[in-house]
Amino acid sequence: MMALVVYDSVFGNTEKVARAIANGLGTLVEVEQLRAGGQAALDLEGVDLLVVGSPTRGFRPTEALDDLLKRLRSGSLRGVNVAAFDTRFKADEIKSRGVRFVVKAGGYAAKRIASQLKSAGGELIAPPEGFFVEDTEGPLKPGELERAAAWGTHLTALMGSGHEAMTV
Repeated sequence: MMALVVYDSVFGNTEKVARAIANGLGTLVEVEQLRAGGQAALDLEGVDLLVVGSPTRGFRPTEALDDLLKRLRSGSLRGVNVAAFDTRFKADEIKSRGVRFVVKAGGYAAKRIASQLKSAGGELIAPPEGFFVEDTEGPLKPGELERAAAWGTHLTALMGSGHEAMTV
Protein backbone atom coordinates (compact mmCIF):
# COMPACT_ATOMS: atom_id res chain seq x y z
CA MET A 1 0.00 0.00 0.00
CA MET A 2 1.05 3.57 -0.66
CA ALA A 3 0.37 6.67 1.46
CA LEU A 4 0.96 10.30 0.57
CA VAL A 5 1.24 12.96 3.29
CA VAL A 6 0.69 16.47 1.90
CA TYR A 7 1.18 19.41 4.22
CA ASP A 8 2.07 23.06 4.49
CA SER A 9 3.84 24.68 7.41
CA VAL A 10 4.51 28.26 8.44
CA PHE A 11 6.73 27.95 11.53
CA GLY A 12 7.79 24.30 11.14
CA ASN A 13 5.36 22.76 13.63
CA THR A 14 3.00 21.27 11.05
CA GLU A 15 5.97 19.89 9.13
CA LYS A 16 7.14 18.11 12.29
CA VAL A 17 3.66 16.67 12.79
CA ALA A 18 3.52 15.54 9.13
CA ARG A 19 6.87 13.77 9.53
CA ALA A 20 5.67 12.05 12.71
CA ILE A 21 2.47 10.92 10.98
CA ALA A 22 4.53 9.65 8.02
CA ASN A 23 6.79 7.75 10.43
CA GLY A 24 3.73 6.15 12.05
CA LEU A 25 2.29 5.25 8.66
CA GLY A 26 5.65 3.98 7.44
CA THR A 27 5.66 1.12 9.87
CA LEU A 28 3.03 -0.56 7.69
CA VAL A 29 2.97 1.13 4.26
CA GLU A 30 5.23 2.93 1.79
CA VAL A 31 5.02 6.68 2.45
CA GLU A 32 5.85 9.79 0.46
CA GLN A 33 5.74 13.32 1.88
CA LEU A 34 5.04 16.47 -0.12
CA ARG A 35 4.96 20.10 0.94
CA ALA A 36 2.20 22.10 -0.74
CA GLY A 37 3.22 24.95 -2.97
CA GLY A 38 3.70 25.33 -6.69
CA GLN A 39 2.24 21.97 -7.76
CA ALA A 40 -0.18 22.07 -10.66
CA ALA A 41 -1.88 18.97 -9.24
CA LEU A 42 -1.27 16.02 -6.97
CA ASP A 43 0.07 12.81 -8.50
CA LEU A 44 -2.26 10.25 -6.95
CA GLU A 45 -1.14 7.27 -9.05
CA GLY A 46 -1.15 4.23 -6.76
CA VAL A 47 -2.04 6.21 -3.61
CA ASP A 48 -4.26 4.27 -1.20
CA LEU A 49 -4.21 6.83 1.61
CA LEU A 50 -3.93 10.62 1.31
CA VAL A 51 -3.27 12.51 4.55
CA VAL A 52 -3.43 16.30 4.30
CA GLY A 53 -2.55 18.90 6.94
CA SER A 54 -1.97 22.57 7.56
CA PRO A 55 -1.62 25.02 10.38
CA THR A 56 -4.88 26.78 11.16
CA ARG A 57 -4.59 30.31 9.77
CA GLY A 58 -7.71 32.41 10.20
CA PHE A 59 -9.80 29.25 10.73
CA ARG A 60 -8.56 27.84 7.39
CA PRO A 61 -5.60 25.98 5.90
CA THR A 62 -2.74 28.01 4.44
CA GLU A 63 -3.26 29.60 1.04
CA ALA A 64 -0.81 27.20 -0.65
CA LEU A 65 -2.61 24.12 0.67
CA ASP A 66 -6.05 25.57 0.00
CA ASP A 67 -5.03 26.33 -3.62
CA LEU A 68 -3.83 22.76 -4.09
CA LEU A 69 -7.06 21.34 -2.67
CA LYS A 70 -9.19 23.61 -4.86
CA ARG A 71 -7.52 22.09 -7.92
CA LEU A 72 -8.74 18.59 -7.05
CA ARG A 73 -11.33 17.62 -9.64
CA SER A 74 -14.65 16.20 -8.55
CA GLY A 75 -14.21 12.44 -8.29
CA SER A 76 -10.41 12.59 -8.48
CA LEU A 77 -10.13 10.95 -5.05
CA ARG A 78 -12.70 8.21 -5.67
CA GLY A 79 -11.37 5.01 -4.12
CA VAL A 80 -8.75 6.85 -2.05
CA ASN A 81 -8.85 6.79 1.75
CA VAL A 82 -8.31 10.29 3.14
CA ALA A 83 -7.58 11.93 6.49
CA ALA A 84 -7.04 15.54 7.55
CA PHE A 85 -5.09 17.20 10.35
CA ASP A 86 -4.03 20.63 11.50
CA THR A 87 -1.99 22.38 14.13
CA ARG A 88 -3.86 24.71 16.44
CA PHE A 89 -4.27 26.29 19.85
CA LYS A 90 -6.38 24.55 22.46
CA ALA A 91 -9.42 26.84 22.50
CA ASP A 92 -10.04 26.15 26.20
CA GLU A 93 -6.60 27.52 27.04
CA ILE A 94 -7.08 30.92 25.35
CA LYS A 95 -7.30 33.51 28.12
CA SER A 96 -9.63 36.01 26.45
CA ARG A 97 -13.26 34.80 26.47
CA GLY A 98 -13.98 36.81 23.32
CA VAL A 99 -11.09 35.29 21.38
CA ARG A 100 -11.93 31.83 22.76
CA PHE A 101 -15.53 32.23 21.48
CA VAL A 102 -14.33 33.36 18.03
CA VAL A 103 -11.93 30.40 17.76
CA LYS A 104 -14.62 27.90 18.78
CA ALA A 105 -17.14 29.45 16.38
CA GLY A 106 -14.69 29.78 13.46
CA GLY A 107 -13.32 26.28 13.69
CA TYR A 108 -10.05 24.80 12.55
CA ALA A 109 -8.35 23.97 9.26
CA ALA A 110 -8.68 20.16 9.50
CA LYS A 111 -12.46 20.19 9.21
CA ARG A 112 -12.29 22.34 6.06
CA ILE A 113 -9.55 20.13 4.58
CA ALA A 114 -11.61 17.00 5.26
CA SER A 115 -14.63 18.57 3.59
CA GLN A 116 -12.61 19.43 0.47
CA LEU A 117 -11.16 15.91 0.32
CA LYS A 118 -14.64 14.38 0.58
CA SER A 119 -15.95 16.75 -2.11
CA ALA A 120 -13.28 15.35 -4.45
CA GLY A 121 -14.57 11.82 -3.76
CA GLY A 122 -12.21 10.74 -0.98
CA GLU A 123 -13.36 8.35 1.73
CA LEU A 124 -12.72 9.95 5.12
CA ILE A 125 -11.46 7.16 7.40
CA ALA A 126 -11.02 9.15 10.63
CA PRO A 127 -12.35 12.38 12.11
CA PRO A 128 -10.24 15.47 11.37
CA GLU A 129 -7.43 15.62 13.94
CA GLY A 130 -5.82 18.61 15.64
CA PHE A 131 -2.33 18.76 17.13
CA PHE A 132 -1.63 21.46 19.65
CA VAL A 133 0.93 24.25 19.81
CA GLU A 134 1.89 26.39 22.79
CA ASP A 135 1.88 29.70 20.90
CA THR A 136 1.58 31.09 17.37
CA GLU A 137 5.11 30.09 16.41
CA GLY A 138 5.15 26.99 18.57
CA PRO A 139 6.57 24.89 19.97
CA LEU A 140 4.27 21.90 19.86
CA LYS A 141 2.82 20.90 23.20
CA PRO A 142 4.65 17.99 24.88
CA GLY A 143 3.62 14.59 23.55
CA GLU A 144 2.09 15.85 20.29
CA LEU A 145 4.71 14.27 18.03
CA GLU A 146 4.20 10.91 19.72
CA ARG A 147 0.44 11.34 19.38
CA ALA A 148 0.88 12.18 15.67
CA ALA A 149 2.95 9.04 15.07
CA ALA A 150 0.33 6.94 16.87
CA TRP A 151 -2.42 8.56 14.77
CA GLY A 152 -0.49 7.62 11.62
CA THR A 153 -0.27 4.00 12.74
CA HIS A 154 -3.99 4.09 13.62
CA LEU A 155 -4.84 5.33 10.09
CA THR A 156 -3.15 2.33 8.51
CA ALA A 157 -5.11 0.01 10.82
CA LEU A 158 -8.35 1.73 9.76
CA MET A 159 -7.54 1.15 6.08
CA GLY A 160 -7.64 -2.60 6.54
CA SER A 161 -10.56 -2.74 8.96
CA GLY A 162 -13.50 -2.26 6.61
CA HIS A 163 -14.23 1.08 8.29
CA GLU A 164 -17.38 3.07 7.66
CA ALA A 165 -17.03 6.33 5.71
CA MET A 166 -17.23 9.33 8.03
CA THR A 167 -19.17 12.53 7.65
CA VAL A 168 -17.64 15.93 8.32
